[in-house]
Amino acid sequence: MKALTRPARLAPGARVAVVAPSGPVVEERLAAGLDILRGWDLEPVVAPHVLDRHPEFSYLAGTDADRAADFQAAWCDPDVAAVLCARGGYGVQRMVDLLDWDAIRAAGPKVLLGFSDITALHEAFAGRAGLATLHGPMVAAVDFVKNARAQEHLRATLFEPETVRVIESGGDAAPLVPGRASGVLLGGCLSMLAADLGTPHVRTSARGGLLCLEDVGEETYRLDRVLTQLLRAGWLDGVSGILLGSWARCSPYERVRTLLTDRLGGLGVPVVEEFGFGHGEGALTIPFGVRAELDADAGTLTLEEPALT
Repeated sequence: MKALTRPARLAPGARVAVVAPSGPVVEERLAAGLDILRGWDLEPVVAPHVLDRHPEFSYLAGTDADRAADFQAAWCDPDVAAVLCARGGYGVQRMVDLLDWDAIRAAGPKVLLGFSDITALHEAFAGRAGLATLHGPMVAAVDFVKNARAQEHLRATLFEPETVRVIESGGDAAPLVPGRASGVLLGGCLSMLAADLGTPHVRTSARGGLLCLEDVGEETYRLDRVLTQLLRAGWLDGVSGILLGSWARCSPYERVRTLLTDRLGGLGVPVVEEFGFGHGEGALTIPFGVRAELDADAGTLTLEEPALT
């Protein structure tokens, strides 16, 4: 697996677009997130339909066409240095096929930030545009607006990426399978990766990659089902190593850990748990598309290059 093209770091005064490609956004949280961005000397611009609600499906932030148009306009605006997702939820799969990928490629590399449902965009940008992206906290997410650790790690990644070449879990990580492994970072929300199988956007496999997995609000049997689907599809064949993030509301965690060990332990590659990315408090920002080395025993991830140029 090859490393992808990295976008440029942000500079003070940079214009950043905030979009809502998935679920509806809480206005108060959006306002709080925008204040944080302004405190970093960024100029956030909110896309026209960010606070919309779909007329029929309340779990969507506006219509598919409007969400796609917001994203397309933001990405293709030459004055925009980054496109930041307001929140996840569900909806990217409904709008991603409406994007003009020729125009996106022509607009050149820029920062894309998000996680959870944004997993489908991470995969699409990797496969259709060859661009590295940031799996990290979103502008209107409560875990970002109320957590200093998440804010600082994202800020450093955006402005001073050379200072976060070594990403540490914070002491909670532990090896399910010990060892070291190198590869290109990829992944995201487990259930979204499984749901993307067979679409034009997902990669054929994670071969040669360091796969990051997390999820939220899933019963253990459902996690079993989607992990088994990825295994049966051969998508995990040749993976170099696996980092496991948060499993919020997938309780009890002891049962989840047993499942993860059962399904992933036989792959013969290092696996580390509780690495600190995803839906948990203080979530770390992980650059997808960048080559790195995982030390499962030490709980560290060392980037071969900074996340951004």
